Amino acid sequence: MNWIAGEWAGKPVLASSDPSNGETLGRFVSSNTQDADAAVAAARHTFDHTTWAQDARRRQDVLLRWAQALELSVEPLAELLTRENGKTIGQARGEMRAAISEVRYYAGLARHIAGHVIEPEPGTISTMLREAAGVAAIIVPWNAPAVLLVRSLAPALAAGCTAIVKPAAQTSLITAAMIRCLDQPALPAGAVNLLLENGAEAAARLVESADVDVISFTGSTEVGKRIMRAAADSMKRLSLELGGKSCCVVFEDSDVKAIAPRLARAATIISGQQCTAARRILVHVSKADQMRDELVKALASLKVGPGIDPASDIGALIDVASRDAVQTTVERACDLADRVLLRGTSSGPGAFLSPTLVEHGDPHAFFCQDEIFGPFVTLETFETEKEAVEKANNTVFGLSASVWTHDSARAFRIARALRDGTVWINDHNKLFAEAETGGYRQSGLGRLHGYDALADFTESKHICVGAGVLEGIEVLGS
Repeated sequence: MNWIAGEWAGKPVLASSDPSNGETLGRFVSSNTQDADAAVAAARHTFDHTTWAQDARRRQDVLLRWAQALELSVEPLAELLTRENGKTIGQARGEMRAAISEVRYYAGLARHIAGHVIEPEPGTISTMLREAAGVAAIIVPWNAPAVLLVRSLAPALAAGCTAIVKPAAQTSLITAAMIRCLDQPALPAGAVNLLLENGAEAAARLVESADVDVISFTGSTEVGKRIMRAAADSMKRLSLELGGKSCCVVFEDSDVKAIAPRLARAATIISGQQCTAARRILVHVSKADQMRDELVKALASLKVGPGIDPASDIGALIDVASRDAVQTTVERACDLADRVLLRGTSSGPGAFLSPTLVEHGDPHAFFCQDEIFGPFVTLETFETEKEAVEKANNTVFGLSASVWTHDSARAFRIARALRDGTVWINDHNKLFAEAETGGYRQSGLGRLHGYDALADFTESKHICVGAGVLEGIEVLGS
């Protein structure tokens, strides 16, 4: 059901299904623009007419209680996440633990959103405050719905915003279950609202509404661009984490046999449906033959099966329609690639797809440039550091990358040259509540996780007062 102004309401009519077998897991509400307007009005009223934005201790208490409630239900929530999303149960448990940790992190920050005071001229006091931006609409994707809900909602609440959460249809049940853990007496009615829908009618209303001050969206670059255009009239703040085409740069001093299994898992996390997944392996030409052999072996050894089975390494994609679309794109890439090293296959009745690895010399090929949201990896080669950086940066994206070498100076040198918001050294996909993430170029705007995430949900205010100087004190001339 929807949660608006502290009331659970609406008739669940839309089915949510397990992508591994098509089983209906439950039903959710189909919202419309009227529901969106009601949620916005509730959030606006609570922000404008209560002390929520000024009561940091209350906000901390709400977040700590939310973390505790999530922790008490962590196993059933992880199982629901696996069944609704398709990811493996190990990944679901890890995601829930990360989400709980992040709620606690922002609970701590809620009481330390600091400004500063300066005296720019004698007797003039300038106070700089960081104030809650207002009403935040949070549009959550389906690939990591637990942690991606938290990394926007937790800093929004810590900062003093009120919020409207609009999850992806495919993962409505897990989002609603997590929001139910937030339903507590200390949270004012309307401080958090939930809208469920299959489509984008309610979401579009949130983006256009002049009473919404912030849009926090995680999803595709194309949808992010549409949000920017739709939000232009109201000039609202935008926090956008969009697409990526993460490149792993492997130098000649790397132990290819040791790192190939790690690259394979980095490429197939959430069945390849993660924006920071390893999508391009760029290897020094001297190690190309070994990388071909070891990466094929590592990818082929991963077991594809239902996420709820602990033996599965790769679960189902989010739904059959998405699996079919990815498979069609992969087959087109295989037809154009220089070499097909491993060709993925689909299996049913679930939305399963095994990994594909192709090698190609032209980095401008569509499959080296476009984000293909599934278990698809390209292999490319380089000879010099300059060539490696040029190839890695040859993309419209700039979300993440990794550098693999035992030469620490080279690792830092290459990391600095890469145009990405996150660069890992001898690792990939390590994300922390404390460390900001976000992208350059068409990978988005703003940063989430870390202290700087508060900037996406706050405004800076300068309050200036001419206090004067004490009588008898000489004011020196310039």
